[in-house]
Amino acid sequence: MIDPLTRWATYGEKPDYAGLMTYAGLPYTEDPAELQGADVAIVGAPMDELTSDSPGTRFGPRAIRAASCAPGGHLEAGVDALREVLRVVDFGDAPILPADPVRSHIAIQETVAQVLAAGAIPVILGGDHSIAEPDIRAVAEVHGPVGLIHFDTHTDTGREVFGATLSHGSCMYRLVESGHIDPSRYVQIGLRGYWPGETEFGWQAERGIVSHFMHDVRDRGIRAVVADALEHVGAGPVFLSVDIDVLDPAFAPGTGTPEPGGMTSGELLWACREIASAVDLVGHEIVEVLPDRIGSRDITALVAERVVRETLTGLALARVREPART
Repeated sequence: MIDPLTRWATYGEKPDYAGLMTYAGLPYTEDPAELQGADVAIVGAPMDELTSDSPGTRFGPRAIRAASCAPGGHLEAGVDALREVLRVVDFGDAPILPADPVRSHIAIQETVAQVLAAGAIPVILGGDHSIAEPDIRAVAEVHGPVGLIHFDTHTDTGREVFGATLSHGSCMYRLVESGHIDPSRYVQIGLRGYWPGETEFGWQAERGIVSHFMHDVRDRGIRAVVADALEHVGAGPVFLSVDIDVLDPAFAPGTGTPEPGGMTSGELLWACREIASAVDLVGHEIVEVLPDRIGSRDITALVAERVVRETLTGLALARVREPART
């Protein structure tokens, strides 16, 4: 009979509530040299200084890690992404500086750049959506202007929000204007509510940004919308940005700017897996998780963790389908 300590060390078979709180109980390092050979690195970006409504997303990365479950085979996809296909490492949190969003963005960008330098794909746990700026800047500096598939209630393409040009509501405007996002390969999914307005949508139309509203998802179905998004981004590097408020508050109440009438968790989880399996994914972020209880397995953190897990499963499916190299 194998004793429990050996099983933990050899098979990773331990309760989710036991051991160090890393993503899915995976190996942890803060040493960039130890990223060599990793396929994916998890990075936390615990900041919320640039929110325009309820704060608290600085606790998102910790809550997502707490909600993560141990590796295991995906019952629908038929792959075990974390144990059999991908090597995933938890690279800890970027060394942000509270109340200094500019320097925090620099720290996030430098941390994501370390992941990219090691040849791994960064998966970033937010944090408010302003972290898209350092995340995508780091990726674009390696891969060039990226295509973007962006799940969100809001476009985040405001020139300013409440007079501030640096905000979680202006990040995509700034990234397009700086040339880090290719607007002709930029698709938004899940938009609804009462912001933004004609100015922002006019700016988007001039640049060829495609918007799929929630009524498109309801009327046409998520599969048709995702198929259109994949066709539009086409070939080339793609970044996947998911704001948890794209979900209806029934599925994700813990977020700073909830908006009724959103997607279901099943729709979003399927979409992330499908997209990750079909594109040249060079980075992924999940943002705006405002946990109900710190360190808890609350509903919003749980679905956010599954967004990451489904994206990793999609990456694994793409790897499995790759022809063998000779």
